[in-house]
Amino acid sequence: MQVELVMANIRAIKEDLTKYMYLRDLQDHNKRLFYRVLQLYTTELMPIVYTPIVGAACQKYSMLFKRPRGLFITVHDAGRVPSILANWPEPDVKAIVVTDGERILGLGDLGANGMGIPVGKMALYSAIGGIPPELTLPVCIDVGTNNETLLKDPYYIGLRQKRVKGNEYDHLIDEFMEAVVRRWGRQTLIQFEDFANNNAFRLLEKYKTRYCVFNDDIQGTASVAVAGIIASLKITGTKITQHTFLFQGAGEAALGTADLLVMAMEQEGMSTEDARSRIWLIDSQGLVTLSRTGRVDPHKQHYAKQATESKNLEEIVDLVRPSCIIGVSAVSGAFTASILKKLAAFHKRPIVFALSNPTSKAECTAEEAYQHTEGRCVFASGSPFDPVVYNGKTYVPGQGNNAYIFPGVALAVMACGVNEIRDEVFLVAAKALADLVTKQDCEEGRVYPALETINETSLRLAAKVAQWFYTEGFATHRPEPDDKYLFLKGKLYDATYDGSSFTKHINGKSAWSSLNPSFTR
Repeated sequence: MQVELVMANIRAIKEDLTKYMYLRDLQDHNKRLFYRVLQLYTTELMPIVYTPIVGAACQKYSMLFKRPRGLFITVHDAGRVPSILANWPEPDVKAIVVTDGERILGLGDLGANGMGIPVGKMALYSAIGGIPPELTLPVCIDVGTNNETLLKDPYYIGLRQKRVKGNEYDHLIDEFMEAVVRRWGRQTLIQFEDFANNNAFRLLEKYKTRYCVFNDDIQGTASVAVAGIIASLKITGTKITQHTFLFQGAGEAALGTADLLVMAMEQEGMSTEDARSRIWLIDSQGLVTLSRTGRVDPHKQHYAKQATESKNLEEIVDLVRPSCIIGVSAVSGAFTASILKKLAAFHKRPIVFALSNPTSKAECTAEEAYQHTEGRCVFASGSPFDPVVYNGKTYVPGQGNNAYIFPGVALAVMACGVNEIRDEVFLVAAKALADLVTKQDCEEGRVYPALETINETSLRLAAKVAQWFYTEGFATHRPEPDDKYLFLKGKLYDATYDGSSFTKHINGKSAWSSLNPSFTR
């Protein structure tokens, strides 16, 4: 009855930001009811607690701020980060989402207002991945902001100074990482979120073999994008090695996806060089070429082509004739009617992924994609679009939401006691997600399972990832469970009033306590 009352109140609210605030208040005052509602009405509420509404919430986060959720660590706290973590009231944390707020979705530098992203992600960890909220911690590393509007905002909750960079920044992140391990152990999962390109790749490379860490913008986005592409092959009747990929954008999401596509093509027997030759990138300076004046970023160097320089997307489409075009540039409307028509002329079933978030930044709408390709394209987007009717047929756009990936991967990582997350994990997750796309999904134009099934989808994906951890020797939890699905299902957070993961006992212990014998509750 309380769940239905909550939903009746939400549906009576007209403004999306007001709905967001209603849910935040519910999370603060009745945690179980919040997660129960989110579990039962995931499809309806996920756009509010996460993309696209969370973007608008972050832009106004200081104005909406009522009470802190998560942990803020500032550059002025250097030298005492361990004592700040010690103040966190929960005795055991197994998953952290951390941001420095420099590149929030496609909205840019939002500073401390970016805390809305870790808060939203952690809510999905519990609602979708079944991870007890007590084990999760949102963190914002506040080193300032270069956003002049925020610096002049009298209500801004962050530091009123320009961003700190260089050694001072690096030492603070180092101290944070070390403090997490000292406080909660080597197997604490740390998810990096919305760091700027220059820091995202560098920090991932620096920490990925020393900590249990991944970057969702690089690896999570790559995994969900590649999953959609693999599922698209069921519709197009082709192999991944037959496609040519053009990325509008060459940042974290593009390069992460490109690298994972190469790995997928390598597993199909293609050489690394041939796989990379099928991937073209466009960045802010135009087509990434070998002849470009100035130095090409090392992460893009693998994909630089011997071709004429151009900044005109339509010219580049004519040159490359891609069978798959992927938008991750946050340039609204980049996929024009003319470009979409060209793709349809080049290929019978072109793949069009407009993945930029929020909705206002999408490269094209679902309606534009279907209309200008005569209903022949395979379409997916980063933010949700309503079904489209074209020539009497209804197409259901797939939403390439990272929520299909990170909660399930996190569940497997935490439950299996993993110390290090290899890149291959995200290809395993991508294939597991694509396998769950049904024939009916394909007939409707979907390349992802329906959001209504995301809880079960996440659990089944986690089981496939857990199996890989044990097969490859990365899991430390012993004994190895015979049935990974049932093993993980037994650990899920129960949001009902009379149940909890902490009240499910195995031999007198919590379902999660076996990973940390000293933890009792």
